[in-house]
Amino acid sequence: MNYLTQFKVHIENQDYAKFLSLWEEYCMGDEIDEEEFKEILECVKDSEMAIPFGKHVEQSLILYENLEPSNTTDEIFRLITDLQSSNSHEITEKIFSYLKEKFGDKPYFEEKMKLAGLQDRHAYQGAISRVELLNHLKEGNFVFHTGGWGVGEIMDVSLIREQLTLEFDYVSGKKDFSLKNAFKMLIPVSSDHFLARRFGDPDKLESDAKKEPLSIIHLMLKNLGPLSAADFKEELFGLVIPEDDWLKWWQTARSKMKKDTMIESPTSIKKPFSLRRNKFTHEQRLRADLEKLTGANELIQLLYSYMRDFAPTLKNEDFKKEIIEKLKDSLSTLELTDAQALQLHFFLQDLMQEKQYAPVSDIIEKLPSLEDLVREIDIIPFKKRVLVETRKRRKDWQQVFINLFLRTEQNTLRDYILTQLLSSGKEKEIEEKLFDLLSTPIRAPGILLWYFQKIMKEEKVPLSNQNGKDRFFEATLIVLSQIEGATGFRDMVKKILTFITKGRYSNVRNIFKKSDYNMVHEFLLLATKCQSLTEHDIKIFHSLAELVHPSLKNLQSKYQEAEAEAPVIWTTEKGYQKIKERIHTIGTIETVENAKEIEVARAHGDLRENAEFKAALEKRDRLQGELKLLSDMFNIARIITPEDIKSDVIGIGNRVLFKNEKGDSTEYSILGPWDADPETNVLSFQSQLAKSMLGKKKGDKVTIQSDEYTVESITSALK
Repeated sequence: MNYLTQFKVHIENQDYAKFLSLWEEYCMGDEIDEEEFKEILECVKDSEMAIPFGKHVEQSLILYENLEPSNTTDEIFRLITDLQSSNSHEITEKIFSYLKEKFGDKPYFEEKMKLAGLQDRHAYQGAISRVELLNHLKEGNFVFHTGGWGVGEIMDVSLIREQLTLEFDYVSGKKDFSLKNAFKMLIPVSSDHFLARRFGDPDKLESDAKKEPLSIIHLMLKNLGPLSAADFKEELFGLVIPEDDWLKWWQTARSKMKKDTMIESPTSIKKPFSLRRNKFTHEQRLRADLEKLTGANELIQLLYSYMRDFAPTLKNEDFKKEIIEKLKDSLSTLELTDAQALQLHFFLQDLMQEKQYAPVSDIIEKLPSLEDLVREIDIIPFKKRVLVETRKRRKDWQQVFINLFLRTEQNTLRDYILTQLLSSGKEKEIEEKLFDLLSTPIRAPGILLWYFQKIMKEEKVPLSNQNGKDRFFEATLIVLSQIEGATGFRDMVKKILTFITKGRYSNVRNIFKKSDYNMVHEFLLLATKCQSLTEHDIKIFHSLAELVHPSLKNLQSKYQEAEAEAPVIWTTEKGYQKIKERIHTIGTIETVENAKEIEVARAHGDLRENAEFKAALEKRDRLQGELKLLSDMFNIARIITPEDIKSDVIGIGNRVLFKNEKGDSTEYSILGPWDADPETNVLSFQSQLAKSMLGKKKGDKVTIQSDEYTVESITSALK
């Protein structure tokens, strides 16, 4: 622990005895850091120890005399004289000699010495500060008001009247000051100081800040001391950088700050940035950060961020070897999951530039569940890398991709999976997954919209025919009506509305053109249930519908007058308990874990480029939205009982046997959305296929996947 830190501890603890003991030790030192010396004096000047310390500060004169003359040593001597209270012969002689040497050739030197109260050579405490201020008092110069008026520009000075006139940043009109009050309240500010520039020429400061944001950041940290992100915004937002430009400007500046070797970035958003005394190279920073690490996930995130942002430093072969040794040591000493080990091997493979790297192949080839491994990895490029390696090395890669297809959260990964599966002829398997999605679209609104956009772009993918477009549009409207107003889905609602209304409702127009009467009728009904669709939107829907099916005219008033039924979510006891457990898991486990993920990702800095931070925030929104949605649905859930189920007509809770003309049979159960499972032919009563069955009796006809079936039997699905 250096001297400055120790002094700060004693000041904070108000332990004057220990502070004074440490001061005596410090004054006996041989090698003194002038910046540290200055900061120690500044700290004690701003503390309650300043008054009693005034009798002891001149012990440091011997240290001051051993320093080479500079602006910093001038500040040190001024601080000593501001603090001293002994007015000993030795210090008064030094003060007088200093003032004469520095200001003796300035106009009105003797008059200024008298105005500063030094004609009798006594009361020299603060003498240098007073004389410096007097020599600074010129029209057009700037001062800082310690009472909260901000920066002031000197408009007029009269040494005869001992008065000056100023205009301030935070108060209106001109203000007159006596020299006596000026000595108490005003501090000289140089014309190149940040505050003087902000007050005197904000347009030039804005121009410079936009051209060289890092130079202004350096200036602020030098002039104002350590600043947090909130402090930077307070000093610049609106005053220097216009409100509309702020976000982009700060993101650019923050990115440059992260890479600047003279700026020390904080570990959390509330802590301040500061200027280092000496350059701290990226290699030094990584070494320091590696020493603090305690776990594998932190190591992975740190190395990934470093190799992404500071790749050129890896041209240093010695430094690269250090990282390689660190990785090898971690692989041999830490308790690692397969996902963690694989990611560390990815780093090693890149650093050693080996195309064929056995450890990666071994993990990919031997693991029984690659789906779990992909989900455990947080870094998106590494997820993609696992998929690429799986495609190369696993015979069962197609099944792995099928299982991951609609479980992967990132669009880029789903695009890759879809492309690979289509190229290998797995259209049928993709369709099955999509039908599963359509049966309960509320589980994944983002994935639903992602694929809907694909089929509307006329991409050659499964379900891109008119029936597929109808199904996806229907599901999208259902999802929109369910998520609008739910916490965490605001952005998704906005994306859906943009998709619907863009290009003057071109997507709606294209779907309506080829949809039959019943489907368009269904779309119009669903649209009226979407509160985020405006009255204008609904009118457009009806206008487009009437162009294709004129008989749909005037349906809007009919929908508005129709009596709304109280919504009910039907479910089995098993489905009810499943959702209850899910709500409990989100509220007590996943949200807590996500909060930790956000803090860890936030500590990596540069939130604009921090994909992990954005993913963690998106996950938080999804969890909050899912929790709100499930809670709302849970409140209107009703468990299906045997008494609710009839056998004369198809309804909720039935198992139905169908046969076609060829004698082929198929069986479907109709339950609630929480129990739906397309793989076992359990349909949600909200699905289009289930709706086509509801109300049918034994002997009635139903179309299932373009084939006509007859209802053979209707029984209870609970048996």
